[in-house]
Amino acid sequence: AGAKDDTFSVLDLAEYTKNRPWWRKIFAPNSGSSAEKYNVATQLVIGGVTGWCTGFIFQKVGKLAATAVGGGFFILQIANHTGYIKVDWNLVQRDMDKAKQQLKFHTSGNKMPSEVKSRVDEVIIFLKKNVILTGGFAGGFLLGMAS
Repeated sequence: AGAKDDTFSVLDLAEYTKNRPWWRKIFAPNSGSSAEKYNVATQLVIGGVTGWCTGFIFQKVGKLAATAVGGGFFILQIANHTGYIKVDWNLVQRDMDKAKQQLKFHTSGNKMPSEVKSRVDEVIIFLKKNVILTGGFAGGFLLGMAS
């Protein structure tokens, strides 16, 4: 007596997500261009502050990494000079030649894989839609690196 005919629509999630930019998959379905949401001053401030923080952290981590790598090479040279370690230079040369051959093989194609090309295209579209935010970030990053 009370039979209902329910109809359901099927949503293919694989096809749905293929046609969406990566930043919308991560952040939110309504995360469009920042130009649609914020005025120019807000975009510059957000970009500048995040850029400065990124540049400052990048500078500090870079100095620490350079010190660690340089100190490591210095200690290895002292250990080699005093006889604690011996370097097999023939093995080093053979490994370097092998690495050069692999680099020549991988760079001879000059063709970018399609998935990398699509990601690069998405990033370019994002940067074009958010020029002011990107400019603020770039300026803040340079100031953060300088401080």
